[in-house]
Amino acid sequence: MAQMILTGDVNLMNVTDPTVPFRKTIDEFKAADVRFSNMECCLYAPAGGHTWDNEGFFAAPGPSGESLKYAGIDAVGIANNVNYGEAAITGSIARLDEIGVKHTGAGANRAAAYAPVIIEKNGVRYGFLQRTSVYWPTNHEATTHTAGVATIKGHTAYQLPLHKTRPDVPPANRPGIPPEILTWPDAKHLQLFKDDVAALRKQCDILVASCHWGLHKDVLDYMPMIAHAAIDSGADIVMGHGPHYSLPTEIYQGKPILYGLGSFSFHTGHGGRKHGDWLGMVALVSVEKKAVSKLRIRFVRHNDANETYFCDPANEGKELGELNTRGAKLGTKLVATGMDLEIAAA
Repeated sequence: MAQMILTGDVNLMNVTDPTVPFRKTIDEFKAADVRFSNMECCLYAPAGGHTWDNEGFFAAPGPSGESLKYAGIDAVGIANNVNYGEAAITGSIARLDEIGVKHTGAGANRAAAYAPVIIEKNGVRYGFLQRTSVYWPTNHEATTHTAGVATIKGHTAYQLPLHKTRPDVPPANRPGIPPEILTWPDAKHLQLFKDDVAALRKQCDILVASCHWGLHKDVLDYMPMIAHAAIDSGADIVMGHGPHYSLPTEIYQGKPILYGLGSFSFHTGHGGRKHGDWLGMVALVSVEKKAVSKLRIRFVRHNDANETYFCDPANEGKELGELNTRGAKLGTKLVATGMDLEIAAA
């Protein structure tokens, strides 16, 4: 039996000791065959010193790269809102190439940014591709000749509830009723994504579609639309990330959707502010006969020393209860068995 680890956001800013972020989880990482993370920083040192303009999450290339090597990370997704700027993206990719960590989701041009990653371990081919729906409107999306990230554009509309939509919301015959917020993926972008998933399906045994999306703790309408399209096109697992919170899960066509793994290692955030000790999730995926046989989830937090550690679900009753309340709308709940959680029908 093989094991794959999937993590949410990894931001290695201000890391000086490469062992710190992963040392309390290193045994599980070393025991896995394949490890994939969303890397929400650039391994890049700007010539003029650090700046927060345009979400410049820049981590020192030396120790940050060594940290990924220490954890044995095989590949990272780099399609997200903080991988911004041609120099930062290409410099970060150069460092990843130097240390042998594969990447998907950003590149020197569109072809490179949208290209998947395939990792072969013990005769099993694992395929990964990543897209972001959260990105800057100017000079961020990769084009034929310019560096950037791979995207799935989303749309937003505001609709007056002219008809009663929920028991607790009166119709708009009363002044002051707020609009319903509608979101959906761009049809052209979604079709390109489906085509890319279908093409990758022919090249691998296990296919993971990684999506950077979301707002706060909500599973917005466009997210299931993208996730379901990915599975319909051949994905085995959809892993989401972006809001830094843990979000509910769903089972669709027998395949797991993890709408938000939250942060794995994220000590320094927007504006250089320290992030709170938010609950994250790690997916532990068992693979037998070149297929996913089981998926378990572990909760993680991090301490003031920026060490991420696994935490007992028995001590996370409030968070677990909230996740299950939200998950009930998607038909699932998380059931704890010791340190592990499994996805079950609500």
